[in-house]
Parts: sequence; structure tokens; C-alpha cells
Amino acid sequence: MRNFLITDNQIVESEVLIDNLPDKGFYWLSFSRREFEVELPGIQRMLEKLYQFEVLELHLADLLNNQLPSHYDYTSEYDVIIFRRLARGRSESDLSNPGQILHTSNTSGGPPILRRIDTSPIGFLVIDKLIITVHPADCSVRSAFASKLLNTVTSSNTTHTSSRLPGNSTELMLRMIGLVVDGYLDLRKELTRQLDHWQSELINPRARFNNWNALLDSRLTLHYLDEICEDQRAAIQDWIEALDSWLASDLLTSKDLELIKVRSRDVLEHIERVVHHVNRLEQSAETAVQMHFNIQSNHNNDVMKTLTALTAIFLPLNLITGFFGMNFEHFPFLKNEEGLLLTELFMGLLVVALGSYFWVNSYLTTSPTKPKKAK
Repeated sequence: MRNFLITDNQIVESEVLIDNLPDKGFYWLSFSRREFEVELPGIQRMLEKLYQFEVLELHLADLLNNQLPSHYDYTSEYDVIIFRRLARGRSESDLSNPGQILHTSNTSGGPPILRRIDTSPIGFLVIDKLIITVHPADCSVRSAFASKLLNTVTSSNTTHTSSRLPGNSTELMLRMIGLVVDGYLDLRKELTRQLDHWQSELINPRARFNNWNALLDSRLTLHYLDEICEDQRAAIQDWIEALDSWLASDLLTSKDLELIKVRSRDVLEHIERVVHHVNRLEQSAETAVQMHFNIQSNHNNDVMKTLTALTAIFLPLNLITGFFGMNFEHFPFLKNEEGLLLTELFMGLLVVALGSYFWVNSYLTTSPTKPKKAK
């Protein structure tokens, strides 16, 4: 567990549960799932003491579930957001022991970057002057965000900077969700480059592409990422709709409320970019597959066209040899000394004439495979 007291210009970190609420600032309590499960009785007593309520069993189950999709829910006392991350790494929580690190080895095919994306959810329990976050074990998002906050305090004490600490628990949640979304945006370049490799192999007419299992795994993974992004977008849209019912108070001024709405729309815009990028990659992979089959179909058509032309050339020759091979009792041409020479000349001229005809009409040539250069 990591406990941060965040005020206007400082952060105080500890590793114990809180006994009272601060006059200024707010607390951020972060747990791994296993830690949250172990500390749950103490957390419930803390909330009962500070706010006179306990978290509902349904929401506790959501926070401990590492397979739950992104969604938003609320009560009159608190808000709950489950947000699945898209981050590097494959350390996931063990279903039998929530929160413990389980390093999984993915042996499926596809680009390596797809096999390294971790989609474990992060839970946010947002209350006035307090936010509780539940992370996967060894969560890089929590470590990166905590380091960013500490660096902000250090920088503000040494230089004039425009960065500032979150003013309330809701703003901290939105910043962390923005960090989660931007983490996927950082993977776009590598993900695009590795999927372009598959497309180049599929479109190359001279390549014998046979790694279909890997391609299928890649498409299924992209479809899975698309579903995750859609759930993220739906959760943030529900959150923004809930913000319309919020009113300014002593803890949340009109300016703070407006800033929260702006940050929420900014997070939604970033998610829209992720959704657009994943959809574009999925469509590109599907288009590459269709182009591959079209190229293979055109190649097969060229082969069949060439074989048909060759068959048409040799068919009259077979007819001639079959005709002269009949056992006629009287066949004066066979007894002519120039019969063999005339027959060979005729057959040769026939081959040249048919071959020239088929060549002119492109029956003996293949379709061009290289694109023409633009002028």
C-alpha cells in the first residue's frame, strides 16, 4: 500500500491507513488487489469512521475482479470506475490469488507487441478528499504516476514550472486514466510497424505466406483491443453524463468542476484516438488479407489462362497427328515423298500463328505485379 497526502505544493507519503481527513488537500490510497483484499476490513472501518458508510459488496467484488470490463457506477456517497489499461508487460493477477503476480507466457503467434500488451483493470473509488485505487500487482501505471507527482513537487521547488499537483481526488483519477490511455498511444508506432510487416508479406505476390495462425491471432487480438477501447469510451461517456448533475460546493468550486469536465472531455478525446487507431489497424489487416486473396486469385487466373492457350495451340497438332495416324487403306498423301515435310511445315506455321495470336492478346503473359510510378 502507498498512502499520499496531496496538498497544493507538497506530497507526504506513508504506508498506513488514515485516521482523519485533512483540512487542505486529499489522500490517495493505492493498493494491489491482494493488498486491498487483505486490508479490506480495515478499509471498511476507516470509511465508516470518516464518512459513516461502507463500500457495497457489489463494488468490492468489482474492484477485486481482474477480468471485469471498463465501466462506471456510483452511489450517493462515492463513485466507482473500473478502467482496463493497455500497457506493456504480461504480468497479470492470479484468479485464485487476486493481486499476486502471474507472469504468463503467451505462445500464440502474431506481432510480439500484441503479445506484450497487458489489459488488467485498474479500480478507482472516488470520495471527497479521498481516492482509493486498486491496481494489478507490480503495476507500472501506479509507479509512473507516483514518480510523476513527486517529480512535479521537486521541479516546482527548484524552478518556475507550469505543472501543478491535482487539486482534488477526481482530478487525480482523470490524470491517471489519461496516463493509461496515453500509454497505448506510445505503443502506436511500434504496433503499426509490426503490423505493416504482415501486410507487406501478404501483398507481396512472390512471397509464399503460410503463417495463417499468427495472422489469425493478430486479428483476434486487435478485435479484443477494439472491444476494450469501446468499453473505455462507454465508461468515460457515462462519467461525463454523471458530471452534468454535479453542483458546485465548498469542496468543489465552479472552477474546479469546469476543470474536471474539461479533463474528462480530453480523456474521452484521447480514447477516441485510440479507438480510431485500433479500428484502422484492424481494417488494414482485413484489407491486406483481401488483397492477398485477390492477388493469389489473379495469379491463378494467369496460370489458367496460359495453360488454356498452350492447350489451344497443341490441340490442332493432336488432331493432325491423330488424323494421319488412322489406318486408311488408301491414303495417297502418305506415299508422297514431300508429305512429311509439308505436314511439319504446316504444323509449325500453325503453332507460330496461334502463338502470335495468343501473345498479342496477352494470353501467354502474366499481369504486371509492380505498381507503375506516378509521374
